[in-house]
Amino acid sequence: MSQTRHVPVMLQRCLDLLAPALEATGPRPPVVVDCTLGLGGHSEALLSAFPEARLIALDRDKEALRLSGERLAAYGDRASLVHAVYDELPEVLDRLGIPKVQGVLFDLGVSSMQLDETDRGFAYAQDAPLDMRMDQTTGIGAAEVLNTYPPGELVRILRAYGEEKQAKRIVSAVVREREKEPFSNSARLVELIRDSLPQAAKRTGGNPAKRTFQALRIEVNGELTVLERAIPAAVRSLAVGGRIAVLSYHSLEDRLVKQVLAAGAANTAPPGLPVVPERYQPRLKLLTRGAELPTEEEVAENRRAAPARLRGAERIREDER
Repeated sequence: MSQTRHVPVMLQRCLDLLAPALEATGPRPPVVVDCTLGLGGHSEALLSAFPEARLIALDRDKEALRLSGERLAAYGDRASLVHAVYDELPEVLDRLGIPKVQGVLFDLGVSSMQLDETDRGFAYAQDAPLDMRMDQTTGIGAAEVLNTYPPGELVRILRAYGEEKQAKRIVSAVVREREKEPFSNSARLVELIRDSLPQAAKRTGGNPAKRTFQALRIEVNGELTVLERAIPAAVRSLAVGGRIAVLSYHSLEDRLVKQVLAAGAANTAPPGLPVVPERYQPRLKLLTRGAELPTEEEVAENRRAAPARLRGAERIREDER
């Protein structure tokens, strides 16, 4: 896929949010972590905008690491690219001997490269093997989920991860069809979903397969489970004055991010104390009012930005020992 077509989402806003932490002068260069390297658009902008900063970038997709490695080669040892899932951030920093960082960026969801490479099976608009693994060296693909999970489990996944109201109807059709022949490609699944939905459900919200594909992708990659561990770990890794920016693309991710940041920004004192002791004071200050949305101009330029929601916070206090 051509890297020139890759437009990083809400790029300037992410840089502006992180800037106060990455422009701060200190005895050591500031460290910024891009937890979702992808094609390296955000990472390249961070290295360019903050010439003093050192970048640690994680991705579970080896092809993304290869392509981004070429893109970021000019920055030499300022950029360290690591094959890891983003909930492994504490171990990665530990290995690199970095106790605290000044900035963390998450750009969640599927990378442009994964959507645009037909054989990965992420996109419902083209026929491809039903894989959907972000790291193709491990785990089971979407076809295996469809072909082997009990019906009740499939219904739960479609409802919880895809917010699919017609989950039972779709799963009944899947179970019936997989007994005739196991699923292997996306086009057959898309057609089955179209055929099993009532007319009214097909008229709203774009491609009717969208929610099912989202649910399968989240299940295959354990995305929400990983995110539940990753956001608190990233907050813990921030030095005082450090900042985190998180781009989410659906309500499940955004809700999780909101909960972690809001909890960090709340005081935890028992009610009724006349003075709140230091240990109960908030550890975070929220930098966004609710979730910020992309501008109309940005959505016009990059349709993949449309569902994006950006939240940011600054570390204002250490955890109590």
